[in-house]
Amino acid sequence: MLSAAQIKSIRSLAQKKERDASGLFVAEGSKCVNELLQYFDCQLLILPKEDTSHYLGRIAETVYASPKEIERASFQKTPQGVIAMFKKPDSSLPDPNKKELYLALDKVQNPGNLGTIIRLADWFGIRHIFCSLDTADAFGSKTVQATMGALGRVSIHYTDLSEFLLKIKPTIPVYGTFLGGDSIYNASLPDNAVIVMGNEGNGISNQIAECIDHRLEIPAFTNGNETSESLNVAVATAIVCSEFRRRSLVIK
Repeated sequence: MLSAAQIKSIRSLAQKKERDASGLFVAEGSKCVNELLQYFDCQLLILPKEDTSHYLGRIAETVYASPKEIERASFQKTPQGVIAMFKKPDSSLPDPNKKELYLALDKVQNPGNLGTIIRLADWFGIRHIFCSLDTADAFGSKTVQATMGALGRVSIHYTDLSEFLLKIKPTIPVYGTFLGGDSIYNASLPDNAVIVMGNEGNGISNQIAECIDHRLEIPAFTNGNETSESLNVAVATAIVCSEFRRRSLVIK
């Protein structure tokens, strides 16, 4: 049985301040939970009473609950049955001497976009994402669900983004996407770089733009016809990451 106190504790994690204070976050659904159990300590695992599956990982407590109890605890309109309360990781910074591709996000505020970008980073082998302090929380429930378990393989760092970029610029080139930049298909793209993606509505802020060495554009192929004003930030991230990785394969 799931107690009222446990339900209250889970529901409190809808608030970022509670997630920060407790160091906990919530994931739902058997696939997502199973993925994250490989990477994070689980403080509480909630299963339907009829669930006979085996969940492997560092699980402190397992509770079997009724559909009504799970519904009361869930953040989703249609609960997926399995709920887990995980401990947030202590993300270590990457080795600055190791040549890698990194993502940096400037005020990306939609949780679904952030979750998709984390999943894309996982797909393209990008292990670290640096986020401005006003980027959406990677451990909010909507973002966690959108990552589909990729959150366990990609480290998320929240930082003063302009300070971070200025610090690394002498050793790692910084790229960003802009309207009016150089076509990404003609630009030189190294396999050791930081790629900055901007806010859904406003793009990269002026402060962050000053830290960027190379401005890239994803050209539209319209033959002079009207087209959309811009791409969704997650879609743009997929195109940019794919071209960086494709280019490194061609070089090798």
